[in-house]
Amino acid sequence: MKNGLVLFVGAFAVIGLSSAGVLLSAHNQFGALTQYKDPIEETLHPAPLRGTADRGRMVYQDLGCVSCHTQQVRREGFGGDIARQWGVRQSVARDYIREKTVFLGHSRIGPDLRNAAARPYADAEYFYKLLYAPASVAPGTNMPSYAFLFEVRPIPPGQPSPHALQLTGKYAAPAGHEVVPTPRAVALVAYLRSLNDTYEYPEAAPYVPAVKQGGGH
Repeated sequence: MKNGLVLFVGAFAVIGLSSAGVLLSAHNQFGALTQYKDPIEETLHPAPLRGTADRGRMVYQDLGCVSCHTQQVRREGFGGDIARQWGVRQSVARDYIREKTVFLGHSRIGPDLRNAAARPYADAEYFYKLLYAPASVAPGTNMPSYAFLFEVRPIPPGQPSPHALQLTGKYAAPAGHEVVPTPRAVALVAYLRSLNDTYEYPEAAPYVPAVKQGGGH
């Protein structure tokens, strides 16, 4: 074809320009988002992760938790996330602007974790038990055990660890031994306990469809 090269270049240009348009529009819409300053308390939201919780973010990434868990609460009408008490409001873009890695995920083999820290039963002990022996706190779960994040060790004479897991029955440590979280487990639990989007940004308000006004004939 005489015009084959022209057609190819034209098609390539159309695809390139349309892709650039999508990227630039998204950047203009979300890339300029900043922390929101509370007009009364004058605090900035969201706060960045620091210290142990930030190290736990890397453990979460390293273990591939994003393969089975999402971190995005859908608004009402687009799923039952809020009805499941996975959050009190929908997730918005501003929730993620201070994160070095965003774990939106795409598969919910396990529950969404965006607001894991807000669940009334989810204290540190719960998360440790969930990681070491998932069925001990969530019977019937298909979550694998992350026992390698813990150390099963003999109890030093008269010096049991205050951080040892309180496990019973078949999940208990062998006689004379205790199960103690390693620094990686401590960091991961700190990260999970930092996941709690509670601040009500203006853009997080529930969507209310416009009511059409009745008109005459």
